[in-house]
Amino acid sequence: MSRSARTVANLGFVSAMAISLGACGSFSGFGGSSQPAVQDAPIEREMPASIRADEIVGRWGLASYQNPNDRARTEAAARGQCKQPYVIGAGASGGVMMHLADEATPQELRLKGSSSGKNYIGPPGPSGGEKDREIVSFDGRVLVTRFLDKDAATRYGNMVYVRCAPRA
Repeated sequence: MSRSARTVANLGFVSAMAISLGACGSFSGFGGSSQPAVQDAPIEREMPASIRADEIVGRWGLASYQNPNDRARTEAAARGQCKQPYVIGAGASGGVMMHLADEATPQELRLKGSSSGKNYIGPPGPSGGEKDREIVSFDGRVLVTRFLDKDAATRYGNMVYVRCAPRA
């Protein structure tokens, strides 16, 4: 498969995930008020993460879950997505190339740490920003993230990335 065909396939997969997961959210109805997301974690200045960008660059199977009891099943489903992997690339400035919530085009994001020991992936700026996602867990083979924006977190759930085996 050519690189451009793979990029189109990856974009199609991410778009399909966004549409299908978006259908799981709730709607406030016509004329309903839209309240800004409330943050649980205070925003703090950007600190180095304990996970390096090169540790998460690669090919990943991707799936998501809402209910923690579904994590094992979701990891198995993500493994099955390695036929059409989500590719996390290396960014030009030392970050990683990934999608923000609801964005069709990947952009360079940074891995950021915090004084509480949590790690985040997001655009440059303080840790815990609204566009960041928290790295819930990472063991080298399985990466679980959750968007901090309440609306995105509700729609996408816990994103499970399972590292695909290297090509033979």
